Amino acid sequence: MMELYKQLPHLEPYGDLQYFLYVIVATLPIFIGLFFKKRFALYEVLVSLFFIVTMLVGGKTNQISALILYVIWQVLLISFYKRYRKQRDSKWIFYLVSFLSLLPIVFVKVSPAIHGPQSLFGFLGISYLTFRAVGVIVELRDGVIKDLTIRQFLRFLLFMPTFSSGPIDRFKRFNENYETIPERDELMDMLEEAVKYIMLGFLYKFILAHVLGEILLPPLKNLALQTGGFFNHYALAVMYTFGLDLFFDFAGYSMFALAISNLMGIHSPINFNKPFLSRDLKEFWNRWHMSLSFWFRDFVFMRMVMVMTRKKIFKNRNVTSSVAYVVNMLIMGFWHGVTWYYIAYGLFHGIGLVINDAWVRKKKRSIKNGKKLERVPYLRIAGFSCLAWLSPSMS
Repeated sequence: MMELYKQLPHLEPYGDLQYFLYVIVATLPIFIGLFFKKRFALYEVLVSLFFIVTMLVGGKTNQISALILYVIWQVLLISFYKRYRKQRDSKWIFYLVSFLSLLPIVFVKVSPAIHGPQSLFGFLGISYLTFRAVGVIVELRDGVIKDLTIRQFLRFLLFMPTFSSGPIDRFKRFNENYETIPERDELMDMLEEAVKYIMLGFLYKFILAHVLGEILLPPLKNLALQTGGFFNHYALAVMYTFGLDLFFDFAGYSMFALAISNLMGIHSPINFNKPFLSRDLKEFWNRWHMSLSFWFRDFVFMRMVMVMTRKKIFKNRNVTSSVAYVVNMLIMGFWHGVTWYYIAYGLFHGIGLVINDAWVRKKKRSIKNGKKLERVPYLRIAGFSCLAWLSPSMS
């Protein structure tokens, strides 16, 4: 079986024209079936498995075996907790199952920092699959998900268009969307939207990100290093160029994922909404990598606030939210990677959100015209956000 895997071509998701040709041809029958109110469930499974396998072949580690073990692990945890939750509700069992669900990604993130080489448990997309799996456990505990089958869970966990890098969906929304076949008018709107997303994605990822990341960034890095000093004008240019390169590359990828999701009859959540037009840092995180920031907001930040408020750890609710901001963003920094600059990135944004809230509270009475603040948001928000990316951009 492994020899058969090795013979398959490696297809980088949304990486070149060959991939788009294959994926559009493969998903076209799914769209046609939806047009006639049919879901070709078995065909969808085969298409998804083909593209997931071709994403993973050709890596340095045995990613396919790692994925199989990972899926079995998560299925066992979900099956156990689903049965347990129908009878009892111990918070310690919930914490234990959540921790065990997170354990593979913890190994993957920590292993390179300790041993150097990539973890044997790692595979492309493990972070985003973990967000989905843990989200299911949390929503089972909350009662948002009343029941689910293994088939439904696997369909959600292994949804091909968003497998490698999101956007991060929620099970209840996804499952309701999947089980409701859109009407023909809506399908045609989804097709039109898919074409728009693909065209914008090509502009963002293959033109703008290429110009910024491959043409402008390398000479700017050299000039910044040659100029020397702790900070200089070229370093400032590197900071903004890298931030914009990151945005256009990832936003372009997200648009491709939305387009292919549409062809499969699914409205995946958007990831970016003009983040550099935000009026403050808090709004920036409501516009930047939205599916990730909303996941952390709902499943980490809000739960920390509720626990600290219920246990009366801090008397002042502003202190409570400030601590939750910093811890939340630190965890997000660790998720990006166990390196000093990603940890600093999380701390930087956590403290920034605390300062942002304090400033808003202080100026709340004097701010009467919101539109006035919207005139010059780019340099302020982009500057603060890109500053946190300066260290990785210089590496």
